[in-house]
Amino acid sequence: MTTVLILMLLQGLLGAIDTLWHHEIGAHLPTRTSAAEELALHAAREAIYAVVFLSLAWLALQGAWAVVLAGLLLAEIIITLKDFLVEDRTRRLAPTERVLHTIMAIGIGAILAAFSPILADWARRPTALVPIDHGLLSWLMSLMGVGALAWALRDGMAVRNLGSAVEQAGPSSNGRTILIIGATGFIGAALVQHLRRLAYRVVILARDPLQARAQFGSAVVVLDDLDQLPTETRLHAVVNLAGASIAGGLWTRARRRTLLRSRIDVTRAVVSLMQRLETRPGALVSASATGFYGDRGDEKLDETAAAAPGFMSELCRVWEDEAARAEAFGVRTCRLRLGLVFDWRGGILPTLALPAMFGMGAVLGSGRQWMAWVHLDDVLRVIAAAIEDDRYSGPLNVVGPELVTQAQFTRALAFTLRRPQWLKAPALPIRLALGELSDLLLASQRAEPRRLTELGFEFRKGDLQAALAADETLASPWTLDGRAVHS
Repeated sequence: MTTVLILMLLQGLLGAIDTLWHHEIGAHLPTRTSAAEELALHAAREAIYAVVFLSLAWLALQGAWAVVLAGLLLAEIIITLKDFLVEDRTRRLAPTERVLHTIMAIGIGAILAAFSPILADWARRPTALVPIDHGLLSWLMSLMGVGALAWALRDGMAVRNLGSAVEQAGPSSNGRTILIIGATGFIGAALVQHLRRLAYRVVILARDPLQARAQFGSAVVVLDDLDQLPTETRLHAVVNLAGASIAGGLWTRARRRTLLRSRIDVTRAVVSLMQRLETRPGALVSASATGFYGDRGDEKLDETAAAAPGFMSELCRVWEDEAARAEAFGVRTCRLRLGLVFDWRGGILPTLALPAMFGMGAVLGSGRQWMAWVHLDDVLRVIAAAIEDDRYSGPLNVVGPELVTQAQFTRALAFTLRRPQWLKAPALPIRLALGELSDLLLASQRAEPRRLTELGFEFRKGDLQAALAADETLASPWTLDGRAVHS
């Protein structure tokens, strides 16, 4: 039995890597409406793994229980085969994901070959649940089982949230076409739905047209190259949200090149498109981030503040400079310096909330670093305003009006989830583990939405506690009683 448990632990470890690296960081499946069916299969498979791992950790399942266990293993195989078909229909898998899936398929074969004689022996015995202790392996199996159960709940919640987020918008009636680059991401997918509700016609540029068409159906026009747009195309505005995930891995030299190229190359292509079109778009709304300001302590930062040394600051500065080149062609350019964008349906908030859901939310470093944030609903409204209002130009701090520190945010999140908050994580281990990437957690940016305030923009979810509590029902399985907390 020792061999079987070791093989199962290795299989579970590979599954965890696949889920975290490919599904969460790479494909961002929980934020994609087209991934609802795939995530439902993942949730079912993870639930099966949880039962199998926790059972085999401490029990010998004999008689009828062995038959039930065999049924679960058969169901896992069927679900996996179905998952392969769904993946091929809805998205393009990364080469490393295909390789990992092949290794895991071989792994399940090895598990079945080693476990089948034991399972057959158990099935011949009288029906009973016989306690058994495998020492350290039992505890490792239990840990893996708890992890699988947690992720089954996570994926199950994502399926429910994606289902609630899918809204059928009517056909365009205002005759205005918006081109969106980066439409399949967290903000982009929500923006497509928002603009469709406002009766715009939406065209998107997607690296994976298969996944984009599965996600949006016939509601949008999908391109895989801007050269597909004829010179006579009339675009009311262009929204550029493209860029590889900042939190997608350590900032090695190769990763920095990827982060830079994924933003600069696309933005240059957008500006080239504007130069080529016979009728120039009215506006370019281009994403940036408050990382533009670097680590500035308690300094209050409005849009006139300069960039600071550091990779994140330089990345944002170069990105904005490329977007600003569109102004030479008479295109009004609005550069959105986004804070952390919060929404329970996806993005960074569920990731930040995961440890807090288990009472493990931590104050990072001193906790006194300022944390610029904004709710997704207000981001969508800012973009819609920037598309139409000529006063929206240049840099805009798209951050909530309530300034909070990291410690204040951690306590507010724990309060919303009805969990204790007691942990503190020193800055030094975080910096040693993450390098400059740790700036995302430890840098202080006291950014203020001065320009938005001057423009008369009214935040609907500008209070942090209210913003968290307003959507917290979407995460109800993580709470103690399933009810939202309101301050």
